[in-house]
Amino acid sequence: MEYTTLGDTGTTVSRLCFGTWRFGKESDGTVETDREEARELLDTAWDTGINFIDTANVYGDPNGTSEEWIGEWLEDRDIHREDIVIASKVYFPFDGRGEPGLNDSGLGRKHIRAQIEGTLERLGTDYLDLYYIHRWDENTPIRETMRTLTELVREGKVHYLGASSMAAWKLTKALWESDVEGLERFDVTQPMFNAADTDDVTDYLEVCADQDIAVCPYSPLAGGFLTGKYERAEDGSVIAPDGSRGTLTDLFEDRYTSETAWGVLEAVESVSEQVDATPAQVSLRWLMEQDRFTCVPIVGARTSDQLEENVGAVEFELSDDQFERINAARGADGGDYR
Repeated sequence: MEYTTLGDTGTTVSRLCFGTWRFGKESDGTVETDREEARELLDTAWDTGINFIDTANVYGDPNGTSEEWIGEWLEDRDIHREDIVIASKVYFPFDGRGEPGLNDSGLGRKHIRAQIEGTLERLGTDYLDLYYIHRWDENTPIRETMRTLTELVREGKVHYLGASSMAAWKLTKALWESDVEGLERFDVTQPMFNAADTDDVTDYLEVCADQDIAVCPYSPLAGGFLTGKYERAEDGSVIAPDGSRGTLTDLFEDRYTSETAWGVLEAVESVSEQVDATPAQVSLRWLMEQDRFTCVPIVGARTSDQLEENVGAVEFELSDDQFERINAARGADGGDYR
């Protein structure tokens, strides 16, 4: 495993983060990752050198299941708390009492205060290494949110703050508020960012680069598209294996079946042949080698074999030509990276 400093912080993390959003999640009455499978995946992550775990209070069915299973695993493995970095999130309605109440969502002081206590209890820990706001709250002044999060840092319940999925101007506004008010600021962001998705995130990433903010992208393999397991039909539609993401959602086809996306996949597959790696590994490596900001992809493998394959991305490097070949396939809107 390779390790890096998380942005402008003093904390060292593995170059890959293990995401647990599947833990306890039900789809059509079937649990995507059950307790036993979750434990096996966490064992594999730890044994391969991953020391960075990502979860959220609402992951699992019911809410909190993912955090509970991680907490059980930490206790059973008797892992020294300082050896592992744990991130969780707050914002969405939390129905731990059955039906969410009026203040059981958002980024107001009342909700954040309630949720951090529940998260720490489920994880069986005294503190979080990283606490994300899961979304931007249009109904709560960002000053209130940042003041409340700052209180958590100063009380030792949280070490660093993160922001997931927001516009560049909102991230900038939050950073400005923190600087002006002398509050803690965001050290990490979690946007959707991968080689195949060319939605314009350039402005957002420019802010991260300028402010030394780490980027931990989710969906780094474009929902499986960049693994190379999908084929293109003559009419341009996706031929997907049974049960894969491409068979489950129209959003997948809308996002990843453009001419540009297929061109990116072709470039990734070409590079993978040169470096004797899988398309998934090359796609992850392309993210890891962004040099304007720390980039730690969040991998959410379904099986231990998939996770071990993902970890193989640390075993090689891309040449400038290989890196730029993928960039070129992304086109003019692909962003000027590396």
